[in-house]
Amino acid sequence: MHSVKTVSYRHTAYPSSWLAGICGFLYSVSFVLIAKASPNLGAGLSGFFLLAGGIFGASALLGLYLRLEPAGGGYALWAAIFGIAGALVAMLHGGYDLANAIHPPDQPTTLPSEVDPRGLGTFGLSGIAILAFAYLMGRDANLPLNLSYLGYLSGVLLVLIYLARLVILSPSNPLVLVPAALEGFVVNPAWYIWLGFVLRRAA
Repeated sequence: MHSVKTVSYRHTAYPSSWLAGICGFLYSVSFVLIAKASPNLGAGLSGFFLLAGGIFGASALLGLYLRLEPAGGGYALWAAIFGIAGALVAMLHGGYDLANAIHPPDQPTTLPSEVDPRGLGTFGLSGIAILAFAYLMGRDANLPLNLSYLGYLSGVLLVLIYLARLVILSPSNPLVLVPAALEGFVVNPAWYIWLGFVLRRAA
């Protein structure tokens, strides 16, 4: 009788976390910098990286949930549900933007995305999830405490970005641009890439 070898999900989770961090950074580059020179190209690239980042982010957060679940229990599941929901909404938002960039609509609209109004999922739900994960990580002596602190910063910035986009329509307003640039170019990519190294180690 042949024994079945257990497959560890961390071998998928840690590279997914690295790729999520890279996609997050490239999304910011596309949305902020490339879009200035070529709006349609910037919209297409930012949509693609948002879509890809959602896929990899969901995979990474599932791996983090599996690492935290033995001690975190239902709280880890709660964080995972919010995190994966935010990632799935980001995928839909990215796919919508990518489709519009490839085939621009006849009548451009400034209405909020129906699948992700003002970044409710991409920023709001994801921020809440990362805050919850950061709390659970801070209670785990086997995980770097500074990664937990970085998670708190990332979660707060994501929630602030959502609230700012909800109230302020212009993405170029400093109240929107500053936290978005800090989160997109530095904090969120750093958190995901560091998380990848943590998930790479066996529990």
